[in-house]
Amino acid sequence: MIEINGSQYALNDPAVLAAGGGVALALLVLLMLTLALRAANRSARMAAPLSQQMAVLGQHVQQLGQGQEQLRGGLSHVSDAQANAQVQVIQTVEARLSDVQQQMNDRLADNAMRAQRALSEMQERMKETLHGSSKQTATSLTQLQERLATIDKAQDNITKLSGDVLSLQDILSNKQTRGAFGEIQLNDIVSKALPADSYALQHTLSNGKRADCLIRLPNPPGPIVIDSKFPLEAYEALRAAETQAQLQEAARMMKTTLRAHIKAISEKYILDGETADGALMFLPSEAVYAELHANFPDVVREGFDKRVWIVSPTTCMATLNTMRAILKDARMREQAGAIRKELGLLHKDVDRLGDRVGNLDRHFGQAAKDISEIKISAEKAGRRAQRLDNFDFEELAPDDASNVVPLSKPEA
Repeated sequence: MIEINGSQYALNDPAVLAAGGGVALALLVLLMLTLALRAANRSARMAAPLSQQMAVLGQHVQQLGQGQEQLRGGLSHVSDAQANAQVQVIQTVEARLSDVQQQMNDRLADNAMRAQRALSEMQERMKETLHGSSKQTATSLTQLQERLATIDKAQDNITKLSGDVLSLQDILSNKQTRGAFGEIQLNDIVSKALPADSYALQHTLSNGKRADCLIRLPNPPGPIVIDSKFPLEAYEALRAAETQAQLQEAARMMKTTLRAHIKAISEKYILDGETADGALMFLPSEAVYAELHANFPDVVREGFDKRVWIVSPTTCMATLNTMRAILKDARMREQAGAIRKELGLLHKDVDRLGDRVGNLDRHFGQAAKDISEIKISAEKAGRRAQRLDNFDFEELAPDDASNVVPLSKPEA
């Protein structure tokens, strides 16, 4: 309870609460006014230098405005100068671009003309090349047709040859015909290598054996026999062998046949005092010769021991050329006396020719001397004739009248 002026009031009375609130509000307003006045005084004290600074700032802003105006003028001047410079640069660039474009146009036109000329020349060359190529192609086609025709003929010949080979196989399958074939081949080789009088075909020896060919060599070594009857059955069996057993059997048969044939040649065709100390066994095939030397060297050595020399068509030709040299040397020795006699006669003829040449040289010397004297006489006669031609009768002296020959006889 509160007592004011004799009146008591309760604290929870609304009027008392309202009055307390109004008093508190009035106090608060008063406090706030007091605080506001103090703040205003402080703001006034603080605003004085701020206003000064604002004045200074205003001056600076004014100066900045003036500087901005000057800068705007300078920028305008610079922009105008830059615009003029850009215009000049653009004009210069346009002029240069125009010149460059004109040069480019000129160069392009020149290049176009050159390209046109080059293209025309190339077309002409291409035409000439194509023309020449067409001629060459036509020529090549003609030659190709001729070659094809030749090939057709060769094919026909091959067809015929295949038939001939079959017939040759039939010939070689028979011993007698095979022997005749070897003899024919040997005859062809010998006839090409040696003169006709230096060999004899199918010559019969003193023992009654007939040699396929006898080469008449001088002593030593003496006549030598060539045998051409080589058996080919063993070689054919060797080439046809398919198994190892067949190969061994064929090789054994080949050795046996070769040894027997070498022995027969040695006994029949090597005769003391009649033939040379050796004989030749002719093989009509290079393949047989190569097979023999490659796989049967012991048999070849046995042939050497028995003085039987094995030859093929190639080695036989080389051997015959050597024999031809021997025959030529022997014939030269035989004719040595005749050659010496002929050389003596030739020497006498040369001496006689030398004497006659000397005589002719003397005659030529005498003739040259006579000609020289004739030339001297002719020169003298010419000089006398010249003096007579230039002779003047009026220049004769009176005392020379006796030297003048009269034209007519004097009167008596």
